[in-house]
Amino acid sequence: MNIYESAENYLEAILSLHERHGLVRSIDIANELHFSKPSVSVAMKKLLEMDKDGFISLLPSGEEIARRIYERHKLLTQFFIRLGVDPEVAAADACKVEHDLSEETFQKMKEHALGGKLPEMEG
Repeated sequence: MNIYESAENYLEAILSLHERHGLVRSIDIANELHFSKPSVSVAMKKLLEMDKDGFISLLPSGEEIARRIYERHKLLTQFFIRLGVDPEVAAADACKVEHDLSEETFQKMKEHALGGKLPEMEG
């Protein structure tokens, strides 16, 4: 499924928030991404669902995309930090690269630089 970078960021934020706090609401996502409370688009309705209390969960297709992007973000951030980049700059740069990097290049980076294992990292 092809989705836009903004949707990937949205899904990644949901996954990250869920891993840190459990339940996720749209206001949590807005605060995480620093924008006004979002409305869920038609495309996003295929990727997530909201319960009657306003809590958001990822549908399997949304979770698959979110995990892929989140893994890339964590690995790239750690890779850049190991190169000597400031952690905040590394995280910002990883966010830029994670959406455009080919699967082949990402897999080779993972195998070569980190032995195929993703390091444990906060959010």
